[in-house]
Amino acid sequence: MEKADILIIGGGVVGLAAAAELAARPGGEDATVILLERHDTFGQETSSRNSEVIHAGIYYPTGSLKASLCVKGKELLYDFCREWNIPHRRTGKLIVAREKAEMAVLQELMVQGRTNGVLDLELLDEKETFRLEPHISAVGAILSPSTGVVDSHRLMRRLEEQALQRGVLLGYRHRVTEIRGEKDGYLVSYFNPDGTEEALCCRWLVNSAGLQADRVAEMAGIDIQGAGYVIHPCKGEYFSLPYAKSGLVSRPVYPPPLDELKSLGVHLTKTLDGRLRLGPNAFYVQELDYAVDPGHAEEFYASARNYLPFLQREELEPEMAGIRPKLQGPGMPFRDFVVCHEKERGFPGLINLIGIESPGLTCCLSIAGKVADMVEG
Repeated sequence: MEKADILIIGGGVVGLAAAAELAARPGGEDATVILLERHDTFGQETSSRNSEVIHAGIYYPTGSLKASLCVKGKELLYDFCREWNIPHRRTGKLIVAREKAEMAVLQELMVQGRTNGVLDLELLDEKETFRLEPHISAVGAILSPSTGVVDSHRLMRRLEEQALQRGVLLGYRHRVTEIRGEKDGYLVSYFNPDGTEEALCCRWLVNSAGLQADRVAEMAGIDIQGAGYVIHPCKGEYFSLPYAKSGLVSRPVYPPPLDELKSLGVHLTKTLDGRLRLGPNAFYVQELDYAVDPGHAEEFYASARNYLPFLQREELEPEMAGIRPKLQGPGMPFRDFVVCHEKERGFPGLINLIGIESPGLTCCLSIAGKVADMVEG
């Protein structure tokens, strides 16, 4: 039977980053690190179906992992992108007040962001906002200079290359079916691409399975209801604008965040190739369906036309959809990332990464570092 020092389940951006980081740590070159992913290649779910925004760390509650890992992770990510020529751009972004009453919300966000360590924020009045983005409608805005965008596919490709160069064994089209605790670790059964079933033993098991992370934790023996690990899939759709309008806005533009889903609201982003895109919306789903409902264009238009006066309903084209692995269900309060070595629950060597939604892309390297610290510790 095959044995591994570390087995990672899930080949999204966080799983790849963890694999590359674990293999790079002292002693990592002598360790056997294996990553299993059920899809044909990396990043087929949440990691490749998002806004590709590098977040600053403004919105999240002080002391939360989302706040601390985002503030740290964005700088690690910018450094990584510069070092390895990953396409990215530090665009900055505006969070706009569409009416005077929303200026109070921006003041609160300024305080929250600075408390989280985002020290470069600027509060702009109407004239200053107009000078930056003359084609939007706002009575004021927060300028976040450290926000940006990144090519998530090229990022994941580079992390995959690093993992392979450092000796990580990558198994695509390998679906985990059972996890059993053993005296010195875990016995993990899985299907090979040809349909045959095998198993391997590992000392450390890192659950980075994204939308399936709660099921993997349950396989390992965790009471996911009692632990609060049940994932509530939350879908977000995107609509694109004609390329002819790409020159009207130069940076992401966000309305104030929504409360009901802890969502950042339908916002405008500009992709690295210059296209303008609206989204995502947010609604809970039972099935993992990535179709975009064309009828939702009316909802997008209604949400964005009050700060994007150039928007025309008939120009909105369905683009893509993603699904967030939210721990926060309907009506529930804020839920943080779960990045936990489960030894206190009686599962030494099991590290759960659950509920890694936004800003998970920004945090991929800081989460990877935290996982490696747990293994070293």
